[in-house]
Amino acid sequence: MSKTAGIVVIGNEILSGRTRDENATYFLKELRTLGVDVRRVSVIPDEIQAIGDEIRSASRNFDYVFSSGGVGPTHDDVTIQGIAAAFERKVCRSSELETTLREYYQDNLTDTMLRMALVPEGASLVRGDQMWFPVIVVENVYIFPGVPEILASKFQSIKERFREDPFFNRDVFLVVEEGHVADVLHEVLAKYPDLLLGSYPTFTNPEYRVKLTLESKSEDYLNSAHGFLLGCLAARSIDPI
Repeated sequence: MSKTAGIVVIGNEILSGRTRDENATYFLKELRTLGVDVRRVSVIPDEIQAIGDEIRSASRNFDYVFSSGGVGPTHDDVTIQGIAAAFERKVCRSSELETTLREYYQDNLTDTMLRMALVPEGASLVRGDQMWFPVIVVENVYIFPGVPEILASKFQSIKERFREDPFFNRDVFLVVEEGHVADVLHEVLAKYPDLLLGSYPTFTNPEYRVKLTLESKSEDYLNSAHGFLLGCLAARSIDPI
């Protein structure tokens, strides 16, 4: 079985539409490449209770949880408090993070900036190459900042710890409408229930009308299902392109 993951995007600016979320899309692509099965993406406000409730639920239901946003020094950065509440832990100042901040900012460090040294009690710190500030981890929750460039850089430094067996995939393109192959898809899934089968119609692409996607962690299973699908299509005189 694949390891599962939940992604929690935290930020009023996302919910208001003032900022376009890039982090969930980034996580989805990276985790899929690593072989991790993402089961949920949620977007929640900068509220301690909302964060606590969502993180608690995600932590119980998935192997990994990745949060983004709300970890800076300003008044609306309450992710640490919310995640501490999720696990009924206190918030404390990490001496290791305080040292890191003092070394990095030196004379420019302010008391407000020291808020970034706050962590849920018992949190661990994960460091990677070329990462001056570590990823804070509580239980199975990995806490990332909301700035996309920083988030991507930090994830790249530690992503190998999440690598699983890869997903294998095949695409099939058809010139017929989706309704013409619906019964075929049911037939394929009846024979291959563990296949991840997607059907995506398009109304503007001049080259095809439907894209079918087949995915599995077993290459043999995928190849067998793909061959069966092609046989079913041929029996109905439907030729892929």
